[in-house]
Amino acid sequence: MLDQCVITRKITVAAGVFAPGHLGELTRIVPFEMVDAALAATGAARRRVRLLPARVVVYLLLAGCLFAEVGYQQVWRKLTAGLGGLPLPDPSSNLLWQARVRLGVAPLRWLFDLLRGAAVTAAGSVRWCGLLVCAIDGTILTVPDGAANLTGYTKQAGNHGGTGYPLLRMVTLVACGTRSIVDAVFGPISTGENGYARRLARSLHTGMIVLLDRGFDDAKLIAHLAATGAHLLVRLQARRRLPVLRHYPDGSFLSQIGGTRIRVVQCEITIATSAGRHTGAYRLATTLLDHRRYPAADLVSLYHRRWEIETTYLELKSSILGGRVLRARTPAGIAQEVYALLVTYQILRIAITDAIDTAGHGVDPDRGSFTVALHAARDLLIQAAGIIADTVIDLTGEIGRRVLANLLPDRRLRVCPRIVKRAISKYQARGPTINRRSYKATLNINILATPGP
Repeated sequence: MLDQCVITRKITVAAGVFAPGHLGELTRIVPFEMVDAALAATGAARRRVRLLPARVVVYLLLAGCLFAEVGYQQVWRKLTAGLGGLPLPDPSSNLLWQARVRLGVAPLRWLFDLLRGAAVTAAGSVRWCGLLVCAIDGTILTVPDGAANLTGYTKQAGNHGGTGYPLLRMVTLVACGTRSIVDAVFGPISTGENGYARRLARSLHTGMIVLLDRGFDDAKLIAHLAATGAHLLVRLQARRRLPVLRHYPDGSFLSQIGGTRIRVVQCEITIATSAGRHTGAYRLATTLLDHRRYPAADLVSLYHRRWEIETTYLELKSSILGGRVLRARTPAGIAQEVYALLVTYQILRIAITDAIDTAGHGVDPDRGSFTVALHAARDLLIQAAGIIADTVIDLTGEIGRRVLANLLPDRRLRVCPRIVKRAISKYQARGPTINRRSYKATLNINILATPGP
C-alpha cells in the first residue's frame, strides 16, 4: 500500500457572485477597491447585481490577456478552477459577450491611466545624469477581419495582396530601466507613428530624456516634444543637412532643426564578434547642449538603451499574445481589449520591479524575466492563490520569488538588425550565420570631428 497525504488550502475571495472576480496574486496590485473606483468614476457601476457583475467582467478581461490562447469561456473556467464547492454561474459565450459590451471601454482606460508610469524603484539604471531614460516607438497589432472592424481599421496594401487582417498602430512611451509603459496611444494605421507620438507629449516633462529612432526625425515633431521640457536624443536621417554653428571639444557641434537648438554627435561604431567586424555611421541630435556635463561618447552609449522598447513590444506581442490576432469583433471591443492588454502588461512589470527592488541586491529591473512572471501569474490565477493579502504584507509574493530565483544574465550587445529568422513561407528565411555558443562582442565608439562652418 502506497503512503498517502492530503493537501488542504484556505482561499479567501470576495463573497457571492463576486467570487470569480480576481486575478490571483496580481489582485493585490489591482484590488477590488481599485476596480470599483474605476467603475464608479466611469459610470459603469450597476445598481442591479447580475450573475456577472461589472467588477467580475473587468477581471475576466484582464485574465483573458494572461490566457490569450483560449476563448473567454475557457478563461472563465480558469478563473473558477480554484473555487471548487462555491455555487457559481456557468455563463455561455453569448452571456460573456453581452457583459463585455455592457462594461464598455472607459473602466479599462481609467485603470490604465491610473497604473501607467515608470515603476517606482531605487535602481540607478532607470536614470542617466539624473534624467529618467524613456523611449518612444511604434508597433503594429492585427485585429479580426470582419465588417465591423473594417469600419475602424484598414488593411495594408502590398504587391502580393497586402495584409490578410486589418491593422492597429500603437505608439508608446516606455521607461527603459523598468520597461514599464508611461503612456500609450493607438488607432488605425492611416495615422503615422509621428502623428501618434505628438499625442504622447502630454506625458513628457522636465527631468526626462526621450530616445527616438530616425523615423521621428521631423522638425515639427522635435519642436513639439522639446516644448514639454523633456530632453530628446534622436537618430538623424542620412539625408538631413545641418548647419554647423559652433564646435565643441568632445567632437560634437551646435546646430538647429527648425526653431530648435540641438547638439549633433557624429560617430562610427565598430562591432567585433566571432563572425567578423562591422562598422556603421550614426548621427545623433540632442537638446542637451552642455558638452561638459553630457559628453558625446556618453550620449552614444546611452542611445543603445533605446532597444528596451523593442523588448517591451516582444513581451506584449510574443510573450502575452503569442503572435495571435486580437479577439474582439468591433472597434469598441478592440479598444477595450487593448487597454486590458496594457493594464495586464503594466501590473506584471510592477510585480517584477517591486520584487527586485524589495530584494535590495542592486540588481537592475530588466534582469527580471517577464516570461517567468507571466507563467507564475497564470498558475496562481488558476489556483486562486494570494488574492487577498494576509495581515502581514508580503511585498515580494510568489511571483517575485520565482522571478528572483530565475534572474536573467546581463544583456549582450545587440549587433544585428531585425530580420526574419524563421520563414513564414516555403522560402528560406534570411538570417545571420553566427555561432552563438562562442559569441563574443566588443564595441568601439569613434566620435567623428566635423569640418568648420
